[in-house]
Amino acid sequence: MKTYIVLFIVVALMHTITLVNVTLFNGEWNGIVLLLSTILFSLSIFYFGIEYRASKSRSSKA
Repeated sequence: MKTYIVLFIVVALMHTITLVNVTLFNGEWNGIVLLLSTILFSLSIFYFGIEYRASKSRSSKA
């Protein structure tokens, strides 16, 4: 799967979590939403780093 698709899905998921928290729970779960958003952000940075290094090593070999 392309990197930009994975990152787009993560951003969409983060916004959906925030929207559900504000609309359904009236912002009562802010701590949980912040934790989930931070975890998703950290995982996307990790994924992007792996893909960037793999892409960089492929281009240097060619």
